Amino acid sequence: MPPKKHHVTDAELAVLHYLWDQNTASIRDICDELYPQGGASQYYTVQKLLERLETRGCVTRDRSGRVHRFSAAIDRDMLLAERLRELSEALCDGSVMPMLSGLLKLKRWTSSEQQQLQQLIDELSHKGRRS
Repeated sequence: MPPKKHHVTDAELAVLHYLWDQNTASIRDICDELYPQGGASQYYTVQKLLERLETRGCVTRDRSGRVHRFSAAIDRDMLLAERLRELSEALCDGSVMPMLSGLLKLKRWTSSEQQQLQQLIDELSHKGRRS
């Protein structure tokens, strides 16, 4: 099995969520959001999380100012695709049908969601015919 390039912990994911919403942030910005009553130890926790994410290519750091600013280097869709691929490999031997059918059976779909799903299926079918 290939290594998990962008494997992130729940704490790292919380940082990424904030960066996806804000586009760019300092350590202090992230710390204040994730740990509103936090002190020095939480600040250093966020700093360490960002260092790990930067090492794995999940965030970038702008060092041009006195205060470094961080941005997400991967988007939600990329991380979602990686995680779904990993889950598919681990639980379904790489097949997506058990995952898709499980997701579709989880809840009652609105007509708008059903329409979006049908559009996606049509788009994928159309792309498949052109290949």
